[in-house]
Amino acid sequence: MKTPLALCLLAAVAACSPAGTAPSPDASSASGASAAGPTAAAVAAATPVDLTHAFDADTIYWPTDTEGFKLETVFEGMTDKGYYYAAHRFSGAEHGGTHLDAPIHFAEGQWTADEIPVERLIGPGIVVDVTAKAEADRDYLVGVDDFTAWETAHGPIPDGAIVLLRTGYGRYWPDRAKVLGTELTGPEAVPELHFPGLDPEAALWLVEQRSIDAIGLDTPSIDYGQSTLFESHRTLFAADVPAFENVAQLDELPVKGFTVVALPMKIRGGSGGPLRIVALLPPA
Repeated sequence: MKTPLALCLLAAVAACSPAGTAPSPDASSASGASAAGPTAAAVAAATPVDLTHAFDADTIYWPTDTEGFKLETVFEGMTDKGYYYAAHRFSGAEHGGTHLDAPIHFAEGQWTADEIPVERLIGPGIVVDVTAKAEADRDYLVGVDDFTAWETAHGPIPDGAIVLLRTGYGRYWPDRAKVLGTELTGPEAVPELHFPGLDPEAALWLVEQRSIDAIGLDTPSIDYGQSTLFESHRTLFAADVPAFENVAQLDELPVKGFTVVALPMKIRGGSGGPLRIVALLPPA
């Protein structure tokens, strides 16, 4: 019997296989190949796109966090036994760089980082591009009209989709002033934040009218910079819809027809954590 994760991986294969060339389980069984063989072959044929910003001294964190990302050398060089060895110690807040917001972040009793089912982190991706609107308005809110316009052009948002919002602000990384709207740090920076986000009404529409597994975008927060109540976070997370923030290279993706694999650090009890997120594009 196929588990939900297995079904999710099979969906990934379908998304990454050219039309009419999806592997046949019956054919693989007849040839003696393992059931995993075709899946591995299909994934290998896909083009991966890394949607992750590297963590380093320039990584952007929420401005009230002034520690940033630290990488300390424990040892690096030749050992007394004649071989090279390197090891480091890293530290940083959960919510910085390309990262996961687990539902517990703004919804008491909901999933922590380690509790999110893996099958909710792998699925068909779509890109809703609002670059032109966000370029004209740093405080742009991605609204219901943007989603219905996407559906008019491309069909219904699929169940289990991972929705990626492209505002265009990812291209400014790691320029704090351009990404956040301010170079200030500390509490005084918060009122000066200006970057696009998801309209709370659209968050509610996604939760009540559609069935998505996760949502992500290329800015530091799913709520826009001027938010003080973080209503989109609260609405999504109350429904156990996790969010991915500071996602990179959304301009490299088509509007649909690809698979997202988003695997965060599995921090027990965590409200988020560093995220390695990739898209698998079907062969041309």
